[in-house]
Amino acid sequence: MRYWRKPLDIDQVTVPHGRVVIIADRCKGCAFCVEYCPKDVLVMSEDFNRKGYHPPEVVRDGECVNCNLCEMICPDFAIFCVAAGDEEAAAAVAAQRVPEEEEEGGPN
Repeated sequence: MRYWRKPLDIDQVTVPHGRVVIIADRCKGCAFCVEYCPKDVLVMSEDFNRKGYHPPEVVRDGECVNCNLCEMICPDFAIFCVAAGDEEAAAAVAAQRVPEEEEEGGPN
């Protein structure tokens, strides 16, 4: 019997790269995104956000494969991925995800 499947050559497989965008002031420091990232792109920051938590930070920006696991696992919707080189989309999505009252420092 002839084997009908052909192995893939690594040269023919293209991996889509992405850019991680973090809305630090929404983060509560649960570190789910850090634990679930398959490429270890994220680590917990030493800095504090407005809530007093340590948000994640990107340490290996070029390694993100745009899998969106961090976005799916985040309970606070504080992190998302966009395709590499699509900075306009990143800014637009970040603007949609931060309510006006958070931008201005809270409700009066």
